[in-house]
Amino acid sequence: MSQSVPQSTSVLASAPDAAQSREGEISIKFERLLPFLEERGFSAVLLSRNENQAWITAGQFEARVALGSESAVASFLITKGGRKYCITSENEAPRLTHEELAGLGYELVTYPWWGSPAGIIGELAGDRLGADTPQPGAELINLTGLRAPLLETEIARFRQLGVETAEATVAVLEDLEPGVTEHEMAAQISFELLVRGITPTVLLMGADERIYNYKHAVPRSGVLERYGMLNLCARRSGLVISITRFVHFGEPPAELLRNFEHVAKINAALLHATKDGATSSALYAAAAEAFAAAGAPDDIRLHHQGGPCGYGERDWIITPEGAQRVTLPQAYAYNPSLRGAKVEDTAIVTPSGVEVITATPTLPVIETVLDGVVYPASNVLVK
Repeated sequence: MSQSVPQSTSVLASAPDAAQSREGEISIKFERLLPFLEERGFSAVLLSRNENQAWITAGQFEARVALGSESAVASFLITKGGRKYCITSENEAPRLTHEELAGLGYELVTYPWWGSPAGIIGELAGDRLGADTPQPGAELINLTGLRAPLLETEIARFRQLGVETAEATVAVLEDLEPGVTEHEMAAQISFELLVRGITPTVLLMGADERIYNYKHAVPRSGVLERYGMLNLCARRSGLVISITRFVHFGEPPAELLRNFEHVAKINAALLHATKDGATSSALYAAAAEAFAAAGAPDDIRLHHQGGPCGYGERDWIITPEGAQRVTLPQAYAYNPSLRGAKVEDTAIVTPSGVEVITATPTLPVIETVLDGVVYPASNVLVK
C-alpha cells in the first residue's frame, strides 16, 4: 500500500482562540468537579487515570508512556479550594513542563524516580482524599458521570477525530487484496492512524471464517481470501472513536447481506431509542426487540451492544438491568453483530438528532427509516 503521509483535514483555530476555548472548557470542568468534592466531603482528589487527566485539561495533557496503561506517569492533585498540583518523578518533569502543562496552572511537585509520591500526596491532600486509582488511605472514585454531557469544544474535537479515523479506515479497506495477513492489516491501519497523530487502542483484524467464529478477532494467523474486517478504536486528545468496516471479494453470500440489513436496523433502533433520560435497560430492551424482529432473539447474548463513549472506548455498556441514564449531548458507539455482519460507528447524539461522525459515504450504505428519521449504516464493500 502507499506509504505517503496524508494531509490533515483539521481546521485549526488561531492560538489565542484555541487558548480561550480551552480555558473556558476547563472552567466548566472545574464547575463540575469542585461541587463533587464538596458533596462527597473530600479535601482533595487525585487523578491518575489518563481519561480523567485528558478530560480535566480539555485534551491537552498526555502523560501516558506505556500505550496500554490506564494511568499516567504523573498525577493531578486538586484540592477543594481549587489548588492544582502535578505530582511526578524528577525524570518526567522536564517534558511535562515544556510540552504538557503550559497554561494549565498546575504547580509541579517532584520526587526521585526510585521514590514514592505517597508522602507528598499525604501532605498536600488534607484529611480526606478521593482517588481514581487505588491509593493508601484514599476512597476510590469514578468520574464517568462528571464527563457527560459533552461540551461544544469536545464535540468539535470528536467530530474531527471521527472524520480522520474514517478516512484512515477507508484508505486501508479499499487497498486490501487477497493474500494480506491479519497482522499486515493491523500494521496498515496503525500507520494510517499514527501519521494523523491518532493512536490505535483496539485492533481487531479478521479474515474469512474468523469473522464468523469470533466476536473479538485479534490478529492471529489469518490470511484474507474473500472476507476481511477492520474493527478498531482510536484515540486523540483523550477522546476515543470506534468504527468497523468490511470488504468482500466476489459476491457475498445472500445470508450475509441479509444479516447486514438486520444489524443496520438494530443499530437504527438503538440510536432512535437514545433519548435524554433513557435508561441503559430501556436501550437494551430496544436492541432485544430488534434482534427478535430479525429472527435471532438469542444473538444479543453473544456480545455486548455498546453504549456511550468519550474518554474511553465505552463509558458504560447497555445491560438488561442497567440503571445508567442517557445524558445529551453525548457520543454513542453501538456495535450490534449477527453471524458475520456488524455495524459499528460513533455518533454524536443531541436532543435535536443523531450525527454519525465516522460516516464513510464512499462505501456502500444501508439506510433505515424510523418515524421519518433516516439512520445510515455502512454495508460491506464488494470488490
